[in-house]
Amino acid sequence: MTMIELRHLQTLTALRNQGTLARAAETLHVTQSALSHQLKDLEHRLDLKLFHRKGRPVRFTPAGERLLRLAERILPEVESARAELKRMAGGDTGRLHIAIECHSCFEWLMPAMDAYRPQWPEVEMDVTLAYSFEPLPALMQGELDLVITSDPQPLPGVEYLPLFRFQGVLVLANDHPLTKKQWIEPHHLRSETLITYPVTQQRLDIFRHFLEPAGVAPAQRRTAELTLIILQLVASHRGVAALPDWAVYDYLARHYISTRPLGKKGMWGTLYCAVSAPCMSSAYLQAFVDTARAISFQTLQGIRAV
Repeated sequence: MTMIELRHLQTLTALRNQGTLARAAETLHVTQSALSHQLKDLEHRLDLKLFHRKGRPVRFTPAGERLLRLAERILPEVESARAELKRMAGGDTGRLHIAIECHSCFEWLMPAMDAYRPQWPEVEMDVTLAYSFEPLPALMQGELDLVITSDPQPLPGVEYLPLFRFQGVLVLANDHPLTKKQWIEPHHLRSETLITYPVTQQRLDIFRHFLEPAGVAPAQRRTAELTLIILQLVASHRGVAALPDWAVYDYLARHYISTRPLGKKGMWGTLYCAVSAPCMSSAYLQAFVDTARAISFQTLQGIRAV
């Protein structure tokens, strides 16, 4: 009898979520060759084709869809059991005070918290927007337990756990003259109003990694706290903005705004969970990082595994 293993269900789920063998292999931390071999072996054992290898994203056969439905039932149960065993081994109570550096993180953080709470109901959770204070020093002092940041700093006693890689893009009104460019160069922003979140310039990737190395500054800078407000300002010709591509994907799909890469190769960054070293062994904190990483790949478009 053919044995269907959990890894098979996890592989098929990753392939569905990522759309290509290469992306699925990145998510599962295996080589594309190993992943392809595993799938071919399963198809051989089942004597069934599970997906069509030509075209993007991949299309599953009826047999593949049937296994995906099985995965949707089985994998959450396995994850629930794993989380419960972690609680038994490491204690199930604690505090998880989180600070985030941009409002756009709410798009995946809230679903991650919703998935986490039923597994760790005794963990006290709180979320703070790190606009008016420096979150990493607060983490070092024990005022916070976890900081979501794309700006890792070499601080004693702070560890950085990567969540995913993302591309920063310039967001433009659909009829903005810069939409005629294939990509944006720093000098293109000399005459523009740049709309950002209300944090210091040193904490913004667009300045640190794009404009300042080229010795360029925008004509003006204005701020807004909400991603949606920033997009409305951009769409109404009040300025341009640099945001993660996953944060604007839905608005781009609806043709509400346009985007262009920052530089010919694009401006890529990594989002991290920063935690204090003494908390690294906490089962409930590790479970939250695992949940946040999994939910982000389920809900966000365009991100990549680290």
